[in-house]
Amino acid sequence: MSNSRRSFLKQTAKAAVGTYVGTMGLSAKSYANILGANDRVRVGVVGFSDRHRSSHIPPFMKFYKEMNFDIVGVSDIWKKRREDGAAYLKDKMGHDVVGYRNNEEMYASKSVDAVFISTADFQHALHTIEAVKAGCDVYCEKPFAETMEDNRAALKAVKASKSIVQIGSQRRSGPNYTAAADYIQSGKFGPITMVELTWNVNQPGRWRRPDLVAQCKESDLDWKRYLMNRPYENFDPRKYLEYRLFWPYSSGLPGQWMSHQIDTVNWFSGLAHPRSVVANGGIYQWKDGRKNWDTITAVFDYGPVNDPATGFQVVFMSRMHNGDENPSELYYSNGGELNLITNKVSPKGGLKAGMAAAMKMQPNLLPDLSLSEMIKVEAGANTGGDVLTTAHIKNWMECIRSRKQPNAPVEAGYNHSVATIMANAACRTGEKVTFDEKTQEVLANGKPFKY
Repeated sequence: MSNSRRSFLKQTAKAAVGTYVGTMGLSAKSYANILGANDRVRVGVVGFSDRHRSSHIPPFMKFYKEMNFDIVGVSDIWKKRREDGAAYLKDKMGHDVVGYRNNEEMYASKSVDAVFISTADFQHALHTIEAVKAGCDVYCEKPFAETMEDNRAALKAVKASKSIVQIGSQRRSGPNYTAAADYIQSGKFGPITMVELTWNVNQPGRWRRPDLVAQCKESDLDWKRYLMNRPYENFDPRKYLEYRLFWPYSSGLPGQWMSHQIDTVNWFSGLAHPRSVVANGGIYQWKDGRKNWDTITAVFDYGPVNDPATGFQVVFMSRMHNGDENPSELYYSNGGELNLITNKVSPKGGLKAGMAAAMKMQPNLLPDLSLSEMIKVEAGANTGGDVLTTAHIKNWMECIRSRKQPNAPVEAGYNHSVATIMANAACRTGEKVTFDEKTQEVLANGKPFKY
């Protein structure tokens, strides 16, 4: 085809488009959206939460234009947040965003291809099931599930679908964490002998929303829909907005903080879950009616299920009444430590020459190595920092395009949920909790843990 012929056809097409746009009363921008409808990824928001506004939207806004994504709908069972979300997202996206009273309405509209899920902790797995059955790709916040029943059902639904599901375990998109995983898995670190995890905050208002609670009326939301598969109880705005304080809507510290850090243990070690866990703690400071502890120490035994003589211990400690806002993750071997706050491997604590000689052994000391060329760990009380979340959401968007598995696939969510459910069961029962591989059940006193 000659250049003149191409030019003639392009000009004719543009003229036709102009006539059509004028006839339909559409703007050029609206028509451009129609032309790209088959390629554009239409995103819906399940739950217009603070987490979505502060952590999902900023990364999404960095990439959505070049990757041809758009936010077109928001589903929220509370009228206030639904209306606030539609207005906020309209301002961000530059066009109307439809507010839906519930997920069924949004999925029935056939208007979305992918969703962000940032609802109450106990709803994540259930909302993921709804999304993948509607054919949508999913970015789902952690914890993935708070009961094994929900965990198993969600894993099965995702595996039966073709959906791309990214769990919000954003450490898996951090170059420093990837470098640490590679180093440990290469064998250079030596067998892990112990892991110390801490996450301490001193924020009296964390998870408490008194001003918002005062605005929440049962007449403005669908309380029964909120409860989903939890036992019915009368409307309580605190359990709707401050759900992290109340079981069975959240496990609190295990689901919120520990799920991030225990995921790195699963990832680095290649072990799916702990063999057992015990826990102690209580509500020592915040006598505000909460049911979930404000202080916890949980001790995990990790290792091959068929080799009880091999393994290592993990200790998770968290308090909500005195904190440095600087969570720590320390991995130990007989040769030294890997510190994910300083991003350094060092021989600290390793087997020195004098002690080794006395035992007729060879010294075992790791070299001093720095991961400083990688990004610094952004692991403050904001659940992983903007840098990691930005990389994680970008990875999800890229995988929606490529159809490759994301950095934190559904198995990562399933496995961290096993650990958090085990910890919660230990808190609630006071028992040493184990896991039945055959039935995929968390066992307390030999019986499946139930809420």
